[in-house]
Amino acid sequence: MPVRPADERIRDFDEVDLGFTKTEAQAEALRCLQCKKPLCIDGCPVGINIPAFIQQIADGDILQAAATIQEENMLPAICGRVCPQENQCEKLCILGNKSTPVQIGQLERYVADYARKEGLQIPGIANQTKKRVAVVGSGPAGLTGAAELAKAGHDVTIFESLHKAGGVLTYGIPSFRLPKEIVNAEIDRVMALGVTLKCNHIVGRSVSIEELLKFDAVLLGTGAGLPYFMDLKGEHLNGVYSANEFLTRVNLMHAEQFPSYDTPVIRGSRVIVAGAGNVAMDAARTARRMGGKVTLVYRRREEDMPARAAEIEHAREEGIEFVTCANPVEVLGEVNVTGVICVRMKMCDPDDSGRPRAEPIRNEMFTLDADVFIQAIGQGPNPLLIREIDGITLGKKGNVIADASGKTSIYNVFAAGDVTTGAATVIEAMGAAKKAAQTICEMLKD
Repeated sequence: MPVRPADERIRDFDEVDLGFTKTEAQAEALRCLQCKKPLCIDGCPVGINIPAFIQQIADGDILQAAATIQEENMLPAICGRVCPQENQCEKLCILGNKSTPVQIGQLERYVADYARKEGLQIPGIANQTKKRVAVVGSGPAGLTGAAELAKAGHDVTIFESLHKAGGVLTYGIPSFRLPKEIVNAEIDRVMALGVTLKCNHIVGRSVSIEELLKFDAVLLGTGAGLPYFMDLKGEHLNGVYSANEFLTRVNLMHAEQFPSYDTPVIRGSRVIVAGAGNVAMDAARTARRMGGKVTLVYRRREEDMPARAAEIEHAREEGIEFVTCANPVEVLGEVNVTGVICVRMKMCDPDDSGRPRAEPIRNEMFTLDADVFIQAIGQGPNPLLIREIDGITLGKKGNVIADASGKTSIYNVFAAGDVTTGAATVIEAMGAAKKAAQTICEMLKD
């Protein structure tokens, strides 16, 4: 996949990946073996007929390829950009045993972008059932669940607490990875199915729990917006952010354009980011574009980083320094951040994740100068709503307990995505929401 040069792209928030041309897409599609038992479909959480749409690309029928994808996925341009295909559909591609797997994600992106420009019709909608379904949250789970329920003929209303829809797609993932016009266009297609969207509606405040439960069914898709902190000395200082707050200020509230927009954010000249997942890479690369010299500190080795390989590579190209086998233990400063003390870490036996457990090496400390410190060590379900629903069962981390079909402990309340699992991937949330929507449809038949 061709990308923009690093020295050019760090000056703006425009998209890094350039996408396939038609010639490139057809050449890649022709590599597909069209397996009799295509394992790639098994690797897709939303069940797209991958060989079919790839063959349609090879045949030059791009709009039909888009229609094939749309049967299972209403957010293909988003998924083509942010799904970890290398760990899902592409991981199971037979070609990957001896060569490079077919670039399924890039083909999906190409098809979705083409269809958006050429005007793909929305899928058919079943006869209206007059059943009312409330969807709480307009992130990947909420949008997917709403689309499936609307296609089934139900009257769907999405309640979104923020002033813009999209959830993590809007406030979390930076435009250089996922342009906001792409997100907005795919949200518009979901709305075109007849879904009603109510932004600035906090369930439990703007809308009471009693009103919510009057719907025939409720799907909770509120995501994981509660950031975790490291509980360090000095964490209260000016210049300390969670990645969630930092990215929300920039992505949703345009803090990078302050004072043209009235949301400020500290533009650090020396920025430390703790963590090594995709959110950490997003925060580090965003800080880099805002003029900072950025150092990412990770307690394990580079090969243990959970971020996508492409994001790690792009971060390195953009001049972000990696300090591995180290962990922050204290933030320095009186009013503002001036530095971060770190301890060296050693690798021990693997933990439940399969990665080596990291333990501090006694008395091996060092200090990094900094004026901004961003913590990107994970997020949990937002407790504002779910703690107010009487009778719903929660897990130890505040997540909603739901079975594989999305059922919770309340008969007409369902849940899907990060609100049940904690922070995971966009496509996993979408797959869970599809299952929950199918379960709701079965219930509403009675």
